[in-house]
Amino acid sequence: MKSFLNYSEPIYQSWETKEAAQAGVKILVRREDQNHAFVSGNKWWKLKYNLLHAIQKKYETILTFGGAYSNHIYATAAACRDLGLNSVGIIRGEETLPLNTTLAFAKACGMQLQYISREAYRKKLELDFLKSMEQRYKNCFIIPEGGTNELAIRGSEELGKETLKTNFDYCCLPVGTGGTIAGIIN
Repeated sequence: MKSFLNYSEPIYQSWETKEAAQAGVKILVRREDQNHAFVSGNKWWKLKYNLLHAIQKKYETILTFGGAYSNHIYATAAACRDLGLNSVGIIRGEETLPLNTTLAFAKACGMQLQYISREAYRKKLELDFLKSMEQRYKNCFIIPEGGTNELAIRGSEELGKETLKTNFDYCCLPVGTGGTIAGIIN
């Protein structure tokens, strides 16, 4: 299996439609879903500096947050497995068995899943809640839901610089927590 930190060169795929051809528009799709088998898309860029920081500071565990179908939980579990880090996923809502494919994969990667109520989950940014997580999971580095923090934005800036090596008139991307677009804007 390819190491998490070994990034593949970007693949651009032409997307041709009759309407685009009539308008003289060329559409290229950067296939970030191809950059890693399990940590793909913007998740690779958002996790890169978070995980390098955790390794440098000798954290043993990565703790993060997400819902039952979270791409971030999936990617974090895979990257931590690859890098030999423990991982904990704080999952919004109750456990439902059998596990869906996202949570089954995270668990198979060794991620410890902790289910909390939606009410408790809303407190995930509160200092008291975060301190309780740090006490429960010793020597853990906490990455917020979706992975967006300053380190993720730094990785997304790198994605933006890499993408801008190709001459585009427009760059379009979906937005969730805003970390990827913040980095690309920077």
